[in-house]
Amino acid sequence: MVDRDPSDGGVDRGASSRHHAPVSVIIKFFVAPEDEAAAAVVERGPDGVFESLACGNFDIEEALIEWESIFTGRRFEVLAAADEPRVVADPDEGEGPMVLAASAPLQDALTAADQPRLAEVSQLWVRERAAEDKTLDQELATKLLENLAHLARTAGGRDARLYCWMA
Repeated sequence: MVDRDPSDGGVDRGASSRHHAPVSVIIKFFVAPEDEAAAAVVERGPDGVFESLACGNFDIEEALIEWESIFTGRRFEVLAAADEPRVVADPDEGEGPMVLAASAPLQDALTAADQPRLAEVSQLWVRERAAEDKTLDQELATKLLENLAHLARTAGGRDARLYCWMA
């Protein structure tokens, strides 16, 4: 993989990307007061328990790292080496539903981002995916980040955290 200069908006993966997870079929972001409450929904998902945002098929672990890298300028491999995103619940060791915690820097960046910044980040994310022969619709990517930012803002107002359930 070619290193990208973070100053040009690219996600720098370096030579040590740890990521090999499959594409998630169901992805739901949600807000919970703490890890224990988030972990409690691992089997059935957050519906009916927490406010959530459903989205489509993509590699959520990679996306969380890419978004944080783009927002903060931290290198992809540094975030991956720090075991981001943090696993909150994974009863089947990667073979079934799991809950991940969005990092505090990512949650803070989403909370603070205005619409132009969200559009910029989504453009950079779509460009990064295209560099790896993965196609994302620009309009849908922007809408996803706008909705995710809204959800992150509700978390901050309740002193809660942003989580992701995937199955």
